[in-house]
Parts: sequence; structure tokens; C-alpha cells
Amino acid sequence: MKGEKAILQCLYELDGDSLYAVKWYKENEEFYRYVPKARPPQVSYVVEGIKVDHQESNNQNVVLKSVNLKTTGLYRCEVSAEAPSFSSAQKEGYLQVIVLPLRGPQITGEKKQYENGDELNLNCTSDKSHPVSTLKWYINENQAPTIFLSNYPSQIHHNGLMSSILGLRMKLTNDHFVDGNLRVRCVATFSSQQWQSNKESILQKIDNREAMLLG
Repeated sequence: MKGEKAILQCLYELDGDSLYAVKWYKENEEFYRYVPKARPPQVSYVVEGIKVDHQESNNQNVVLKSVNLKTTGLYRCEVSAEAPSFSSAQKEGYLQVIVLPLRGPQITGEKKQYENGDELNLNCTSDKSHPVSTLKWYINENQAPTIFLSNYPSQIHHNGLMSSILGLRMKLTNDHFVDGNLRVRCVATFSSQQWQSNKESILQKIDNREAMLLG
């Protein structure tokens, strides 16, 4: 998560050889090197998004301080042995820095009362996060069909975070109401966690007869 430290680990066996160097790269740009015979053995290079903690780093671990979105990328560890073998090996892995949403998605556009034949026109907007959350609409606990959904481009905020927006557009019929109510719910899914709005929108139906009585 953004602001935390990341521990990158490179485990290896030399099979009797002596270690010459361990080098770390981000997107093919070297940012850390450990050479046991050098003084000092550790050296780091300026690479955007990376701050190496020398006190906690060594020949097998490199610790990155206070990671941010620019720390995200493909990392590679390269291990090489001294003479006479001069053998080397490397492995790579992807690191992604995430920013969790602070609250659930927000529903806008609802009215509190609807009549049979009215148009339901709602928007659901996820909270700021990185990567962007995925939204789903539910109608009376059933996932809304695709034909009722309106997809909008993600909203990009100044700090690199994003919000997704998903609309729900449909014409209401008597079948949509259960005991006079229509329940709609929006769920945002992020990193295998569900961030759900605190409020469900329970929309009250007024059919023609009730409207006449109230009128």
C-alpha cells in the first residue's frame, strides 16, 4: 500500500562459488547493488519512485521506503559469481502499489417515490483509489442486466487516483416492485475486497391508484 515499505527478496545458492555482486533493476534501470568486496558494499542509484533503506538492505533483501504510485513496475534481481565460473542468474517480478478507497461508492440521482412506467436514472461513483474499482448494480438482490447499464470513462484525480462511474437506466414496471419497494444496490470491488455503500436506495412505488388517492 502507498506509504508502506516494500521488502524485495532475492534468494539464491552459489553451489560453492563466491558471490561477486547482486544487482537490482526496475524496468531495466539499476537502482541497487551489493558487492561484498567493495567498500562500502552497498550502493544505490537515483530512480524515480525508489528510496532504498541501506540499513535494512543486504545481499538478499532490498527494502524500499515509503512507496508511492511511481514505485509500481517490473523488478529484476541479478546474481553473479566470481571467477572461475562467472555464472549468473536472474529473476523478475511485478510490484504494484495500491491506494484503497476510504469509503463505499455513492449513489446519486434517485427520487424517493416512483410510479409504474417511470424512468429510473441513477449513477454510482466509486471512491478514489488505484487501481480503479469495478462497479456492479443489483436490483432486488439480482445483478442488473447489461442492457440497463451505462458505462462512463473513469474520473482521474490530480493525485493519480481514479473513480469509476456506472449508470443504471431502466423503465420501471410493476414486476420491479416487491411490497411496494424497489431495492437497488451498488457494489464496488477492489483487490478482492468489496466496498459497499452504507446506504441502499429503497425506492417507494406509487402506482396509479395510490397516486390518485394521494392527489
